[in-house]
Amino acid sequence: MISVVILGAGNVATHLFRGFSLAENVSVTQWYSRNLTTVEQYKNEVDITDDLSDLKVADVYIIAVSDDAVAKLSSKLEFENRMVVHTSGSVGIYDLDKKHNRGVFYPLQSFTKGAAMDFANVPICIETVDKKSYPLLKTLAKNLGSPVQKVNSDQRRVLHLAAVFVNNFTNQLYRIGHEITESEGAEFDMLKPLIVETAKKIEDLSPYRAQTGPAKRHDKKTIKKHLKQLDDNNHHKAVYELLTKSIQKTHGRKKL
Repeated sequence: MISVVILGAGNVATHLFRGFSLAENVSVTQWYSRNLTTVEQYKNEVDITDDLSDLKVADVYIIAVSDDAVAKLSSKLEFENRMVVHTSGSVGIYDLDKKHNRGVFYPLQSFTKGAAMDFANVPICIETVDKKSYPLLKTLAKNLGSPVQKVNSDQRRVLHLAAVFVNNFTNQLYRIGHEITESEGAEFDMLKPLIVETAKKIEDLSPYRAQTGPAKRHDKKTIKKHLKQLDDNNHHKAVYELLTKSIQKTHGRKKL
């Protein structure tokens, strides 16, 4: 049985708690949050605390807080030579205080507190300073039912950067699409099968090969029509122009 203490109460921390609670060979010994009200609803399921000096002994301490707070929180932990990991895609492993046995336990997925999460669809990227610690974190991830990938800091940083493009930026494009359909009373829901099909397509094709649309075809007439439709929204128009130019550059087209 692997004992875990979770530090933090945001989206990642909450989903990890739920995932570990369902795992047969993992026990969440304690849950720390500097604001107890954020975890109070779980007080009948796990010991909660807002006092770092009161942390229990565990096999792994998982810091799941904002990137800017990782280093400071790890330095405040009063114990030494225990396994302490963070869950960030962009924070370095050496940002953790050197008094700890340091590691990274990065779930490569988008987390929202209110949404269900199947960890079978959450790759866990693992990095350790001490090679002997890797099997422990691998076993911990396997108990979540997650696929495991050993990555170094540089690989993790580019994965996180790429994730911003394919997830955060893509979701903003969904939002723009939603605004455009709403402007004329069209149903955004009609686009959902297209969104799903686009995502499914890259399971078998590279994004390069899967690209379609007027920018790739160099369909000047359609592009000009779209830009005219966007005359009343300079922000959306700028996004359209930028992405059109990007697609044309990728596929050998240089002008709108």
